[in-house]
Amino acid sequence: MALNLRQKQTECIIRMLNLNQPLKQSGTANEEVYKILIYDKFCQNILSPLIHVKDLRKHGVTLYFLIDKDRKTVRDVPAVYFVQPTHSNIHRIISDASQALYDTFHLNFSSSIPRPLLEDLASGTLKSGSVEKVSKVYDQYLEFVTLEDNLFSLAQQNTYVQLNDPKAVEKDIEAIIERVVNGLFCVLVTLGVVPVIRCPSGGGPAEMVASLLDQKLRDHLLSKNNMFAEGGGFMSSFQRPLLCIFDRNFELSVGIQHDFRYRPLVHDVLGLKLNRLNVQGEKGGMKSFELDSSDPFWSANSSLEFPEVAGGGETQLNKYKRDVEIETQLNKYKRDVEEVNKRTGGGSGAEFDGTDLIGNTKHLMNAVNSLPELTERKQVIDKHTNIATALLGQIKERSIDAFTKKESDMMMRGGIDRAELMAALKGKGTKMDKLRFAIMYLISTETINQSEVESVEAALNEAGADTSAFQYVKKIKSLNVSLAASANSASRSNIVDWAEKLYGQSISAVTAGVKNLLSSDQQLAVTRTVEALTEGKPNPEFDSYLLLDPRAPKPSSGGGSHVKGPFREAMVFMIGGGNYVEYGSLQELTQRQLTVKNVIYGATEILTGSELVEQLGLLGKKMGLGGPVASSSSSGH
Repeated sequence: MALNLRQKQTECIIRMLNLNQPLKQSGTANEEVYKILIYDKFCQNILSPLIHVKDLRKHGVTLYFLIDKDRKTVRDVPAVYFVQPTHSNIHRIISDASQALYDTFHLNFSSSIPRPLLEDLASGTLKSGSVEKVSKVYDQYLEFVTLEDNLFSLAQQNTYVQLNDPKAVEKDIEAIIERVVNGLFCVLVTLGVVPVIRCPSGGGPAEMVASLLDQKLRDHLLSKNNMFAEGGGFMSSFQRPLLCIFDRNFELSVGIQHDFRYRPLVHDVLGLKLNRLNVQGEKGGMKSFELDSSDPFWSANSSLEFPEVAGGGETQLNKYKRDVEIETQLNKYKRDVEEVNKRTGGGSGAEFDGTDLIGNTKHLMNAVNSLPELTERKQVIDKHTNIATALLGQIKERSIDAFTKKESDMMMRGGIDRAELMAALKGKGTKMDKLRFAIMYLISTETINQSEVESVEAALNEAGADTSAFQYVKKIKSLNVSLAASANSASRSNIVDWAEKLYGQSISAVTAGVKNLLSSDQQLAVTRTVEALTEGKPNPEFDSYLLLDPRAPKPSSGGGSHVKGPFREAMVFMIGGGNYVEYGSLQELTQRQLTVKNVIYGATEILTGSELVEQLGLLGKKMGLGGPVASSSSSGH
């Protein structure tokens, strides 16, 4: 059975809401207890895509509050706390317990609580005489946000900037790597699997995370109470997943480019966050919509090109997709409503036959039973009509379709005609659209034409765009060219030494593989690599990848494993920000490839192209390539 992260995390949360008691097959506790739920902002974001208000009520939660809000005493009611293990949260819990706000306190931490904080909690409640109020303390290992069955985010913002900051010292980098490893460990505990780990070698963030995760899993497997015990000894690769770890510099372009598929477009243009978005309604005012697996239209169409989703002449030729277009669904709904009207005598052409009372009663019953389904279908159609209308307005205003096509052509051809380049930069589109397009031009072009680059910069300045991100990528690109040119010369080490001083600790991630940063392959580099790694066959391109198996004896040098593949389950993790384009590509891989049947994709955060460019711009400013350094406004989820 395929791993389903959303289902596993939801089960853990439901168990927590039921005071960590065993649940019946119906998914509820043996004894219904009314309780209060207290959470912090981070844990609210964990709950938001998984649990709705009606679900909370089903599990006996009558009230729910943020931990930092002032709350009144509620007698004789237990409180379930779900918070990160931080100093401020511990002190607030001690304060709540000392005031006896609730009958008992069931404390659930999103990750393992460090011993010093646990001691603070114990001494604080002891001093205030409230220690007996604390019923249980649990480490839940749930410090990640699951957005879809196979999609998660660690919600660790600005990791790309932090890892590539030229001023970052080793201690800073180690703290970031440890935080990422702790998040990944939570995902693996929730799934109950110990994967075989692969990543590019070369000392970059991916290798640092892979090595530390391997060690953390090894240490944990040695403990008597390890949470993977049920998995048993050496399982075959068809039962264990392969975890492939990359960092954003492995393929920078995919994080920046425009995309014309429904899900990436909704995320990029309308700002999908935690599976929710707000769009302008037809009659003015904002409408809030939820997009997740409970929406059948979203599930069926989110990976399609936008014209196929919204209807159009070309789509009508594609018969097998016809059932899932908005226009088709709308017509089907209208036909069904007419059918209901006819059955109940409400239609204009139907006559009520009093002699067939029993027959009409049956028709009426069938009609009443079908109404909720029709109403629900109408709501789904209205929702996606609203979304499609909002997208269409933005596409026309900004020529997003033209940017998408030109960027795709650039990546395939390795360049673009100068007149076409300048026309795009001086045509429709926001400042950010043009900046992203200009960066894609830099990444896709094999050799930089200096006068052309100057023209691009002038066009960006004319459009009022902040060129810091453009300058940063240009610098990295020129550095890569220098490294490639001196690959076999003694000057290479001098360049790397100089680069580390200028670009910080993580330069190796950028310089490890020029071909990946400048990938112009039609298939995404990540997808192509994962496909090869899951097959487990010898491949000169990927044989240098690190291979770590936490269940295997540690070899004296380098990585190793008794498990070589093939793998039916894969997990792909992107350090520094993932996106819906990569996620969609990896899901398509499972449809067309025979070996791997399920791929879970995760990242430190899920970023739009604009948010990643903002982080590149911040790095440019830190290197003195733009205006004054400003705090990043990136807010991936």
